Amino acid sequence: MTAQILSSELGNLIQESKRKHTDLRNAAEKSLDELKALRSTSEAQIAADLSQRPNFVTPLLIACGTKNVKFTGIAIVCLQRLVVSSALPRSRLREVLEAFREATSAGLDVQLKILQALPSLLHNYADDLKGELLAAALNICTILQASKNGIVNNTAAATLQQLVVSVFDKVVTEDKIALEVPTVGEAPVENGTVQLRAAALDAYRVFNDLCLLTESQKPRFLKSTGMPQTFGLELIESVLTNHSDIFLSHPEQANILRTRVMPFIISSLSQRLNFAVTVRIGRILYILLRRHLDILASEGEMALGLLTHMLDHDTALWKRSLCMEVLRGIFAEAVLIRRIFAMYDAQEGKKAILRDLVAAFVRISTEKPAIIGLGHQSTIPTASSDRSAGADEAMLEASGVPGIISSSVGSNEPVAGISTQWSTMRVPCIDQLDKTDPPSVPESYIYSLTLACISGFSEGLAKFILPLTVPDRPRKKPARQPEADSNVRETPERRSSNKKNPIPVNPLVLEDHPLYDEVKICAGIVDQCWPAILATCSTFLYAALDSDYYHGLVRSFQKFTHVAGLLRLATPRDAFLTTLGKAAVPSSILSTSAGAAPTPSTPPPTETSSMFNNAKGLLSVESLTDRGRQPSIDVGVPSLNTRNLLCLRALLNLGIALGPTLGSAWGIILGTLQEADLVLFSSAKSARTPTTPKGEHASVNDGSSALLANFGTEIKAVETAAARLLESTIEFPNESFLEVVTALCTLFGRDDIPKALSGPTSPPSPSADARRLSHTHRRIQSINTAPATQNQEDLFALAKLGEVGTINIERLMTYAPEISGWGVLSSELIQAACATDRPPSVRLRAAETLVHLILEAATATLSFPDDIRTPVQLQLLETLRAALQPLESIDRQSSVATHSIDIDVHKIILEGLKSILEQCGETFISGWDIAFEIIGSVFVDGHENQARGLKSSTTRSSRLIRSSFSSLQLICSDFLSSLPNSCFIILVDTLYNFCTQDDDLNISLTTVTFFWVLSDFISGRTSAFSLNPDLIQGSDEQRLVEMASGTDIGVSDAALWMLLLLRLTAVTTDDRLELRNSAIQTLLRIFDAYGDQLSPEAWSMCLQSVIFKLLSSMEEQLKIANKSESSVSDKERTGWNETTVIVLSGITNLLADYLDTLSSHHTFGASWDTLLGHYKTLLEFQVLDINTAVFNSLQRILARGNLATNGNTNFDRPAIDLGWELWSHSLPVVKRDVSDKRFDNQKYLLAYVSVLQEIYRLVQADLTVDHVQRMLILLREAIQQASAATYSADIEYLTPLQTQVLESLKAIRTDIDGVPAALIGQVSDFVGLAFEPKDASSLESQRPTYVALSKASMTLMDSLVLAHSSDCGVYLSGAVTSSLNALARPIVLKYSFPTVTKSISPWRRATTSALTILKAILPVITKAGLKDDVIRSIWGSIVTIANAITTANCEDAPQTGNIKDDQEFDITSFLTLRTLINPALGSQTIPDKTRRTYTESLFHTSLIHAPLPNELPSANQELLATLYQHRKGRTIDPPPSPRSKMSYICFDELVSLVTLHDNSPPRVKLAQAAAPYLILRSGLILRAYIADQPLRGRMPQPLSQRKELLYILKALVELRCEPDAIPDAPGVESEGKKHLHRLYPLLAKAVRAAAMDQEVLELLGKALDEVGMEFGV
Repeated sequence: MTAQILSSELGNLIQESKRKHTDLRNAAEKSLDELKALRSTSEAQIAADLSQRPNFVTPLLIACGTKNVKFTGIAIVCLQRLVVSSALPRSRLREVLEAFREATSAGLDVQLKILQALPSLLHNYADDLKGELLAAALNICTILQASKNGIVNNTAAATLQQLVVSVFDKVVTEDKIALEVPTVGEAPVENGTVQLRAAALDAYRVFNDLCLLTESQKPRFLKSTGMPQTFGLELIESVLTNHSDIFLSHPEQANILRTRVMPFIISSLSQRLNFAVTVRIGRILYILLRRHLDILASEGEMALGLLTHMLDHDTALWKRSLCMEVLRGIFAEAVLIRRIFAMYDAQEGKKAILRDLVAAFVRISTEKPAIIGLGHQSTIPTASSDRSAGADEAMLEASGVPGIISSSVGSNEPVAGISTQWSTMRVPCIDQLDKTDPPSVPESYIYSLTLACISGFSEGLAKFILPLTVPDRPRKKPARQPEADSNVRETPERRSSNKKNPIPVNPLVLEDHPLYDEVKICAGIVDQCWPAILATCSTFLYAALDSDYYHGLVRSFQKFTHVAGLLRLATPRDAFLTTLGKAAVPSSILSTSAGAAPTPSTPPPTETSSMFNNAKGLLSVESLTDRGRQPSIDVGVPSLNTRNLLCLRALLNLGIALGPTLGSAWGIILGTLQEADLVLFSSAKSARTPTTPKGEHASVNDGSSALLANFGTEIKAVETAAARLLESTIEFPNESFLEVVTALCTLFGRDDIPKALSGPTSPPSPSADARRLSHTHRRIQSINTAPATQNQEDLFALAKLGEVGTINIERLMTYAPEISGWGVLSSELIQAACATDRPPSVRLRAAETLVHLILEAATATLSFPDDIRTPVQLQLLETLRAALQPLESIDRQSSVATHSIDIDVHKIILEGLKSILEQCGETFISGWDIAFEIIGSVFVDGHENQARGLKSSTTRSSRLIRSSFSSLQLICSDFLSSLPNSCFIILVDTLYNFCTQDDDLNISLTTVTFFWVLSDFISGRTSAFSLNPDLIQGSDEQRLVEMASGTDIGVSDAALWMLLLLRLTAVTTDDRLELRNSAIQTLLRIFDAYGDQLSPEAWSMCLQSVIFKLLSSMEEQLKIANKSESSVSDKERTGWNETTVIVLSGITNLLADYLDTLSSHHTFGASWDTLLGHYKTLLEFQVLDINTAVFNSLQRILARGNLATNGNTNFDRPAIDLGWELWSHSLPVVKRDVSDKRFDNQKYLLAYVSVLQEIYRLVQADLTVDHVQRMLILLREAIQQASAATYSADIEYLTPLQTQVLESLKAIRTDIDGVPAALIGQVSDFVGLAFEPKDASSLESQRPTYVALSKASMTLMDSLVLAHSSDCGVYLSGAVTSSLNALARPIVLKYSFPTVTKSISPWRRATTSALTILKAILPVITKAGLKDDVIRSIWGSIVTIANAITTANCEDAPQTGNIKDDQEFDITSFLTLRTLINPALGSQTIPDKTRRTYTESLFHTSLIHAPLPNELPSANQELLATLYQHRKGRTIDPPPSPRSKMSYICFDELVSLVTLHDNSPPRVKLAQAAAPYLILRSGLILRAYIADQPLRGRMPQPLSQRKELLYILKALVELRCEPDAIPDAPGVESEGKKHLHRLYPLLAKAVRAAAMDQEVLELLGKALDEVGMEFGV
C-alpha cells in the first residue's frame, strides 16, 4: 500500500514538474526508479529498504523548498507516509524537519498532514530525535499553534501536548534501562546539579521551557517566541497528570516544581487573575497536593494556607467555590488527609493545616444563616419565585425520588436551603476549561461543597479504621474459659458472649500492626478536628437541606462518631452522640411535649400507650394510626418528623456498632430513645398527626408536611434499629452488659443503683455525672413541668429493662446474680414495684416486667441438667418471695390508693407464680415450700387462725384470691407427685384456708374437689395404705399431724387421710349452701373411693357414726325449716332441701355399691330398719325433691339386692316386708303450690313407680291378689296425680311415668285368680282417662292429656282380653263390659274429641280394638251360659259401639282430617261388626230396646238430606203416625250429608234386616225392630218429592235427591220383607210386599207429581204393579 501511494505521488510530482523544475523532475524520476527496483512486496521490507536509500527523499525535500503549493502538498503526503511506515532515512531527519518547518506556511491540508506526521515521527524515531531535533519538532507545533485557523490551532495544541507527554514517556522508558544509557548533561537541583541522560535532559529542558513560556519568559530550549498562558498551564497539567511519578524520582523535575511551578501558583492565586487561568492553576495545585506533597512540604503548606485564606467571605464566590472544589477532592482522599496531618498538624512547630481547613468549614457554615435556612429544626428547602416548583419538590421528597441535578442559572432563586436542584452545578468550576468568564455560581453551592468535604473526610476515616477493628477469627476457637469458676454455672450449651458481634478491637492497641502509625494519625485527626467537624455538622443539622444532603450529612456524622468510638475517644464520641441525640429530639419539641403531656389526673398510660413498648415493635405504625383516629386536642403540639427519626436511627445504629465499648455513653443513646418515646407519646395523645408550631410561614408548613411523608416507613426503620440495639446486648461481655443495665436504671430516674440481692460483689456503677451526661437537664425539665411525662419516661425505662433482660435471659441465669446483672435488675424492679411514692402505672409495669423476666428465665432453664436448673429455679422463686416481702411488712405505711396498687402488684406476682408452674412445674425439685408461702401470702395470719381453730380464713383482698388459687389448682391438678412429703400437711391447711374464705364461693367449691384429688392421690401412691377402726376412731389433731409427718408411709398416709376428712368435715357445717353440698358430696365420694378397703365392721361403724348421723342432722334442719313459726327464709329452706337430696343421693350410691359388704354383717337388719325409718321420716315432710330422692334411693338399693347373678340373699323376708310396707303405705301425694304453674311431679312419681319393679321382683314368688290390687290402686293414683309435662304433651308419646306404669302392669303375674279381671278393669280406666271432661279449676287444667296412654292401654287391653277371653271371671266381674264401654267413649266422641293427633286417631284405635275384642268374646258369651244381666250389659256396649261407628258429627271434624277416608274406615268396620252381631243381636235374652236403639241409629244415619223437624214424629207419637201427613213444599234444597256413602250403607242395613232370611226368631226380632224405620225412611223421601216437585216446574230435581229417590224406589221394589216384621194392612193379605202396602198412598200421589219424570214414573209404576200383583190385578 505504501509503495503504491509513493509511486502514484511521485508520478504526479514528475508530471507537474516537467516544464519548470528539471532538477526536481530528475530527482523524482530517480526515486521512482528506485522504488520500482525494489523486489520485496511486504510493507515492512519496503520500509526497511527505503530507509537505507538516503537519496529517495531528495525530490521530496526539493519540492518543499520550492514553496510551490502543489509540489509541497505532494511532498508532505509522501513524507508523512514514510514517517508512519518508518521508511525515512535517519540521516536526513534534520532536513525532513526543516522541510516540515518550511511547509508550515502552506495550506490547511498540508499543515494538518504535518501535525499528523509529528507524533509518528517522535514515536518511530525516538532515539534519533534528541536535543535540537526534538526542539525543532516541538517548534513546528508551536508555529502551527499560533495559526489563526481554529482547526490548525487546536490540532497543533493537541499535537504539542501529545509530543510533550511522549517526551516524558521516553524518560520512563529510559529509567528502566538507566544503567545502559550514559549521561549527556546536567541540571540544577535544590543542593547543586545532577547528571542526566538524554531523555531526562530533554524532558527537563522541555518542562522548564513550558514553565518559562507560561510565565511569559523566553524559553531556553525551545525556539518558540510565545505561548498562551492557559495553554501552557494545560501542558503542565497534562505532564503532571500523566507522569507524576517522574517528578518524585527526578530531583531536577522536583526542583522545577519548587522553583517555578509552586511559586507561580501561589503568586497567581494571590492575584486577581481571570477565571480561565485561575481554574487551570487550581487544577495544577490539586494535582500537586495529591501526588507531590511529599516533595513540596513547605510550598504545600503555603498553598494550603492560601486555600484556607481564599475561603474568606471577601473572596469572589466563584473563586471560593473553586477552592472548595479543590478541597473536596483533597478530603475525598483519606491517604492525602492523613499525609497532610502527619506533615503539618502532627509536627511541632508546624502550622495546623488540617485543623485550620476544617475550622474554615465552621466559618463557612455560619457566615450566612439565611442562605442555608438555619432554624430550630431542619426543614425542606424552598424556592421563592415558583411555588409550584416547591410543591413538586416536596412531592418528590415525599415519594422518595432522588434530587434532580439542575442548572444554577434560572429564575428559581432559592430563599433558603441547600438542594440538589439549585445548590449544585452541572459542571464544576474546576472542570469548566472552555470558559473565560466565571460562571454564575449558586449562593448555596459553597455549602454543598462543604457538606461534600465532610462526607469525604468521614468516609475516608471510616474506610481505614473499620477494617482494623474486626478481630481475627480462627477456624476453631478454643473453649471460652469462664470468668470465674464460682460465678458461672456450667451449662452444656451456654451461648458465648463472643459470637456474632465481638467486641471491636481498638486499633490504638495494635502496636505491632504495620499500619499502627497511620492509626495514630487517624486518632490525632479525630482528636484535633472533632470540635470543628461537630460545630459544622451541628449547624447543618438544623439547616434547610433536601433529602439527599440531609441523609449524607447524617451518614457522615455517624461515620465520624463510629470512628471516634472505635478508637475509644470518649470525649468526641460522647459529644457527637449528644449532638445527634439533640437532633433526633430537639429541645424545643421536647419541652413543648413535656408541657403538653397529660396532667397527673389522667389515667395512667397502659403499655399500649407507649410508642416504644416492646423489642419487636418499638414504634408501631398501627398504633399511630389508631391514635390518629382520636379527636385532635391541640393541633399545635409539635412532634418528630422523618429527619428526627433519621437521626434517631443513626444514633441507634451507632449503639449497635459500638455497643460493648460505649460504657457511660449508653445513657446518651437510651436517654434519647426515651425522649423520643415521650415526644411521640405526647403528640399521639394531643393530635391526629405531628404538626409544626402555629404561626410559621405557609411554605414552612408545606415543607413540614413533606417532612412527614413516609413517616410510617421511617418509624419502622427506627423500630428495627432499636430492636437490633437491644438484641445486640446478648453478645456483650458481662461488664458491658452491666453498663447497659446501669444506664437503664439511671433512666428510671434514680442516681443510686440498687445493690444485688445475692451479694455485695456487684461491680461499681459509673458515676452519676458520667451517667447523666449532657442530656440530664432536659429530663429535669420534663420532670418539673409534667409529672405524667415522668411516668411515661419511667415506663419506657421499665420496658427496656424488661426487653434487655429477656434478650439476655440465658446470661442472667448462667452467671452468678452479682456478675450477670440479675441482682441489679431484679432489685431495681422490686424497688420500683413496691415503692409507695411511685405512680401506679410504673409500679404495675415494674411488677409485670419482673414476672415476665422470671418466667422467661424459668423457661430458658428447662434444658439445663437438674443440678444446674434447681438452684436457678430456687433463685427465681426467692426473687418472687422477695418481691412480696415489702408488701407484707407490718410497718408498711400506705393510703387507700397505694394499698389498691399494692394489691395489684401482689396479684401480678401471684399470676407470675402460676405461669412458672405452668411452664416449669414438672421440673421443680425444691422450692415447693416457697411456692406455698407465696400462695398463702393472700391470707392474713393464716397459720395462726388454723392454730386457734377459726372456722374461716381472712384474705388481704378479694382480688387476690383467684390469682393465688390458680397456682394451688395447678399444683393439685398436675404436680402432687412432685411434692415432698413435708409439703402435704401444708397443702391440707392451704386447702382448708381456701375452702373457708368467703370472698369467692366458686373457689371454695373448687377447693373442695381438691380434697378428693388429694385423697385419691394418697390412696394411689402406696399399696400398704389401709384403715382400721382404731385409726378411724382416731386421736386428736396434733397426734394425727405427728403421725402424718412420720416415716412409715402406710401410717403417714392414713393419718393424712384422716386429717383431710377432719378438715372437710369442718367445711360441711358451712352456712353456704353450695359449699355445704359440695363438701358432703366429696366426703361421700371419699368413702366410696375407700369402700373396697373397709371391712364390714368398719362399714357398719361408718353407717352409724357418719351416715345415719348425717341423716338425723338433715331431719332436724328440715323440722326447723318447716315449722310454721320458723324464721327460715324460703331460699334457705330450699337450700336445706337440696342438701338433703344430695345426702340421700350420696348415701344411696354408697349403700348400693357396697350392699354385699354391708349385708354380710350381722347388724345389717337393724341398719336397714333404721334407714327405712329415716326414709319414712323424710317422706312425712311431703317435699317433692326429698320424696323423689327417697324413692330413688330405695329403688337403687333394692335393685342391688337378691340378684340371681351372684346368688346372694341380701334381703331376708322381714327386710322385704319392711320395704313393701314403706312403699305401699306411702301414697304418692305431695303438697302442691297452687301458684306454681310449672309444678312437675313426674320425676317423683316415676321414682315411686320404679320402686314397684324392684319390690315386685322381691315379692313376686309370694304375690297375692291383695298385693296386686294395692299395686293397681297406687299406680292409678300415681297416674292421676301426675302433672302435665313441662315442655311436651303426652299426645303422641307416653310420658316416662306412663311408660313405667304400663310396663309394671305387663310384668304382673296373671296366673292368679282375680288378677286378670283386675288388670283389665284398671287398663279400662286408663283408656277412659283421656276422654273424661276437665274441670275448670287450674289444677285440673294442668293435668296430662292421657291420649298416648289411652291408645297404649287399648293395645294392652286387647292382649289381656284375648289372653283371658275364656275366663268367665273377666265377664262376671264386669271387666269386659268396662273395657267395651271405655272403647265406646272415643268412638262416640270421634270428631268431637278436641285433641288432634298426628298419628292414628283415638277413635280409630278404639274401633280396631273393639272389633278385635268382639271377635274374641262374642263366640264365648253366646255359649258360656253367662248371666242375663252380664250379657245384656255387654250387648248394650256393643250396640253403642256399632251406633258410634256409623255416626259422626262432621262439623267438628279437624281441618287436617279426611272425612272420606274416615267414612271408608267406618264402613269397613261397620260391615265387619254387622257380620259379628247378626243375627245374635236378635236373641231373646237381649231386650227389644237394645235392638230399637240399633235400628233407630241406622235410620238416622241413613238420612242423606236432613228433614224438617216437623217431618219426624215427636217422642210421644207412634213412629208412623205422621207418615201420610202432607207437608208444605220448599224450594230450598238441603245439602247432602258429607257421609252419604255411610247413609246408603245404613239404609241397606235396614233393608237387610227387614229382608226375609230363614224366618228364625232372631231374624224376626231384628226385622220387627227395623221395619218401622224402613217404612218411615221411605215415606220421608216420597213425601218430600210429592211436596217439592210441583214447585220446581220444569226444573230438574237436585241430583243427590234424585239419586236417593231412585235408589230407595229400586230397593222397595226389589225388597221381599219378613212376613212377621210388618203387620198386615186392614183388608189386605200379603207375604213379602207389606212395606209397599203401607206406602201405597204416598206412591199414588208421587205418580201424579212425577208426570214429567219418566224414570221416576216408571219405578213408581213398578211399585204399584207389585201392589197390584198382591191384589191379584
